[in-house]
Amino acid sequence: MTTAEGTNPGARALHRLAELGCCTIEPGLTDAEFARIEHEHGFEFADDHRAFLAAGLPVNSPFEPEEGVTYAWEKPWPEWRNGNPDELREQLDWPTGGVLWAVERHGHWPPAWGARPDTPEAAVEAARRLLADVPRMIPVYAHRFLPAGRGTSGHPVLSIYGTDMIYYGTDLADYVDREFTESERPEDWSPRATVPFWRDYL
Repeated sequence: MTTAEGTNPGARALHRLAELGCCTIEPGLTDAEFARIEHEHGFEFADDHRAFLAAGLPVNSPFEPEEGVTYAWEKPWPEWRNGNPDELREQLDWPTGGVLWAVERHGHWPPAWGARPDTPEAAVEAARRLLADVPRMIPVYAHRFLPAGRGTSGHPVLSIYGTDMIYYGTDLADYVDREFTESERPEDWSPRATVPFWRDYL
């Protein structure tokens, strides 16, 4: 684990997490491990997310989901190194899966998609095709996500549960304090999502 904060918000976030002592932190992912994960799952980590996981890999500790929240997986930190591939895929599919569920069960249909197909089945199939082109959201912890994308950094961390989405940090470093401490948000706390599609829910 790297102990120096550095200037990258991802490295600062890992350093802060280590200070808080709220989980075990293993040695960070290697370049070879990043290459394997990104190849297997078809995305590239954002630069700050990559720096976070390179500085140290948080592993799972006792976890109580929020009231009323159920997951398709048992552990909040994605097990990038040695996790069950199917469970990791479920975490990666969580954001789009939640939108598909809302399309099927609640008639959800973003205006930008044009006319909704006549049947729930056709709507889900059309939504699945449209969602294949939206930016990938990558799990940070439980249902908190960052956009994928090499060469990008500083995106707010989003909490995603179905089509209910809120900000959970202005960036990774801010997110750690919001998630793992009881610190108050500063008066000028004003995250702004820039990633297409997902920002429309905020």
